[in-house]
Amino acid sequence: MEPITAPADLRPLRPPSTGVPLDRQASSEQVASYIRELIFDGQLWQGERLPQDAIAAALGVSRIPIREAIVALEREGWLVTRLHRGAFVNAFDEDAIRDHYEMYGLLYGLAARRALTRGGPDAVSTVSALAEQVTSTSEPSAVQAVAVAFHHAVVDASTSARIRGALRSLANFVPGSFFEQLPGAIGSEQRGLVAIAAAMERGDGGAAAAAYATMLEEQGEMVVDLFRRRNLMA
Repeated sequence: MEPITAPADLRPLRPPSTGVPLDRQASSEQVASYIRELIFDGQLWQGERLPQDAIAAALGVSRIPIREAIVALEREGWLVTRLHRGAFVNAFDEDAIRDHYEMYGLLYGLAARRALTRGGPDAVSTVSALAEQVTSTSEPSAVQAVAVAFHHAVVDASTSARIRGALRSLANFVPGSFFEQLPGAIGSEQRGLVAIAAAMERGDGGAAAAAYATMLEEQGEMVVDLFRRRNLMA
């Protein structure tokens, strides 16, 4: 796809969702999160050249974290860099999103198997309590908090720096609160966490891994549909 001519690089952009400008030493992760939100919300369009000066002005930061964020966002598929022309907003590919969520499922499944052999009864008790807790609410922010705690507990119990590092490199495709953007994913998460915890209680690492894969495959399809509705697909 040939990039369109960008509007002025200094056209005003909305401030960060927090409403508070970042300091000049803001991390590239914070800048990348802001750029993802702009693309997701339609303030930056497919084929548009990334307005780095406008982003720097909106965030109150130097170009350094912006350049670092561009590298990360190109790796994730949000941007494409063209030699001597800059970074441009990329269109997403459905298969890339599906692959992303399948990798999530494989890595979390591996973490669950390792958690069973390395974490002991305490790890199983923790995830079981969290699985019970997640079914007691359908409020998106509450589900998000419990789900994050559940996944962290599994990864912590795996005691694997390699798994933790690999998961950290897979950024969430959906900016902001996942379950507020995708309320239909709440049921998938609840069913999935209950199934994973039940498998771990039985000591069945294979079943726990399969439940993780099923849950994240379901959610990957929901993300594909969401990106279609937002016209972010190639």
